[in-house]
Amino acid sequence: MKMSAPLLLLSLASLSFGQSGQPGPAEIVQFSSEQLHLKGYLWKPSGPGPFPAILFSHGSGGPGPMQTSGMTMKEAAETLAPVFAKHGYAFFYPCRRGHGLSADQGKFIQESLKDEEAAKGIEARERLQFALLTGPQLEDTLAALSFLKTVPGIDARRIAVVGHSFGGQLTILAAERDKAVRAVVTFGAASNSWARSPELRERLLAAVKTANGPILLIHAANDYDTTAGRDLAAELERRHKSFLLKIYPAVGKTPDEGHNLLYNSIPVWEGDVFKFLDDNVRR
Repeated sequence: MKMSAPLLLLSLASLSFGQSGQPGPAEIVQFSSEQLHLKGYLWKPSGPGPFPAILFSHGSGGPGPMQTSGMTMKEAAETLAPVFAKHGYAFFYPCRRGHGLSADQGKFIQESLKDEEAAKGIEARERLQFALLTGPQLEDTLAALSFLKTVPGIDARRIAVVGHSFGGQLTILAAERDKAVRAVVTFGAASNSWARSPELRERLLAAVKTANGPILLIHAANDYDTTAGRDLAAELERRHKSFLLKIYPAVGKTPDEGHNLLYNSIPVWEGDVFKFLDDNVRR
């Protein structure tokens, strides 16, 4: 992987929370991944640093490159950032190639998958999704992680990775590659792919064997499928690795609502997640 270098803090103006006690406006930052120039949203808590930090990995998208989990990527970032900031964590929401602020840096993943399925069928789609997960999308995640370590005011020794859905899979693979990661939190990782892709199951089960730091696996009971979390937890237990598995009661009435627990039911998970992070990142 070509290591990313910090390039430029592009804007400090447009993404203020506007509430008393909340951090100031986000920085829109630019970082390199291979030959691409990617962007993301970065918030820091109020007060002096250096701060422990969260690298967040978004899902594989919605109906278009600017959407995720039923909202725009900007809205998604603004939903999560104040929660992490109020607990004292810097929060970096990078947009991978083809998504959000980086939509002009590659083809939107859902468009690629749709085209592959139309041309070659569902099995080809699954193979392509796995190739993107373990190739360019992982490279973008690792580049974002490398960049985050260079940001002034960030404690590079206290970084955790958090991810949702496809991004939850990326967090596990990133922690396998970067041993400096202190902890991993996944929301709904592989819940919609686990049963369909033996290749994915094998890869993630292998990754948790060597991923550094403890892992918190989260699902709602009405997620698409909770088998991924259960199987990964069983492998971690068999390997005597540090982990927690949290399967919360059903959220809403549909699998979509359960899968989006991260965004639509923050009070459900907030206490557990920050106890886990404080125990494993701050100390």
